[in-house]
Amino acid sequence: MAIPQRQCLKSALENRDIIPFIGVYDVFSASIAAKYYDALFISGFGFAASHYGLPDIGFIAWSDIVAFVQRVRTILPHHFILVDIDDGYVDTAVACHVVSMLESIGASGVILEDQKRPRRCGHLDGKLLMETDEFLVKLRQVLATRQQLFVVARTDASDPQDILNRAQAYAAVGADAILVDGITDLAMIPPLKAAIDKPLVFNQIAGGKSPPCSLDELKQAGVSLVNYSTPCLFAAQAAIETDMQLLRERDGLLVKDRIGVPECNVHLHQNLVSRNHKINHDR
Repeated sequence: MAIPQRQCLKSALENRDIIPFIGVYDVFSASIAAKYYDALFISGFGFAASHYGLPDIGFIAWSDIVAFVQRVRTILPHHFILVDIDDGYVDTAVACHVVSMLESIGASGVILEDQKRPRRCGHLDGKLLMETDEFLVKLRQVLATRQQLFVVARTDASDPQDILNRAQAYAAVGADAILVDGITDLAMIPPLKAAIDKPLVFNQIAGGKSPPCSLDELKQAGVSLVNYSTPCLFAAQAAIETDMQLLRERDGLLVKDRIGVPECNVHLHQNLVSRNHKINHDR
């Protein structure tokens, strides 16, 4: 399936200095984030939490993530969608199948990491890495399988020389962009940018190892894409905790001055219009 020009990240990067991707955890959060940003990130952390109620340590089934992306694409036909596919769900053949499926339903890109199982969030300690040559086999196959899909190669290495070696190797075989997860100092970005002729991706996550940075700071450092992994998930957790406490403190009396049926229903009907527009456009 040819990716429409409006969803092609390679074309977008020719015209934009930096693209922020907002991490979403379900279709509802995606539809809200889409009102403010034109690029969404399907976060493995957020999906594991929302779909299974479990931590991001390898529970995600590839069929679940593909179905989720399809639902998001149905109501948001014009947004960029970047998908976290972890390690490609272990096996190289599975990784290639997932990439084909995601491209066929309109994903804009994927992030493939070099962790091995048991995997974990990139901002936690104790990560295990595949050997570089082992990961390159998988990466090459994925790149050979995709047609126009944008492929980000992610390394979870922490040693500066290992980071550089892996980034150069992944770039050399054709990855479209490089993500070094868990960077602790923004000063690491400029020399990395100088060493590889590929766009760099920076992962922002509240409470993570990387320092919080503005888009301008990241652009000046040499970053081209920024994925905000979990802002919607963490905002939802905070809001639900607050409202449940209020409901209990008020003896079950609902707070009237917040979102209610009219506001939510308007938003949901807008999603329906977007879905119907896509269906009619595809006919």
